[in-house]
Amino acid sequence: MSAQSPGRSRRRRGTGMALRILTAVALFIDAAVHIHLAPGYQAGNPAGIGQGNLFLLESAAAVLSGLYVLLRGSRTAYAVAFVVAFSAFVAVVACRYVDIPAFGPFPAMYEPIWFFEKSLSAVAEGAGAVLAAIGFARAGRRTPRAPSPQ
Repeated sequence: MSAQSPGRSRRRRGTGMALRILTAVALFIDAAVHIHLAPGYQAGNPAGIGQGNLFLLESAAAVLSGLYVLLRGSRTAYAVAFVVAFSAFVAVVACRYVDIPAFGPFPAMYEPIWFFEKSLSAVAEGAGAVLAAIGFARAGRRTPRAPSPQ
């Protein structure tokens, strides 16, 4: 029966906590940028849902998933964080390179430029998605082992 050394176990917990914190920070940066930008984007479409309201909904999802990862660090928490971060990353890249027309209550969201806040949110979302995927994979390895029969 091989047991992990106490030092190795502490390092693994420390690395796990650092991963949780970094994932949450990436999501919080994403949320802060969207909260900051939301009022300017809502003015463009005061009727319907509006891009500013979509920004606020995305920021709420980012904050909640960041808190979930911080508090739990489970596979489910990392999966939620990945979905939020990756979907936001895909949205910002798509809105930059694809002319998405208005549909239903959603406004047209084509914006063919990069500026600091948009770039910052894209980097935070991409990093958050990668970190959440790593956390998801690591959390899956924490399954309790059955004692070996002797």
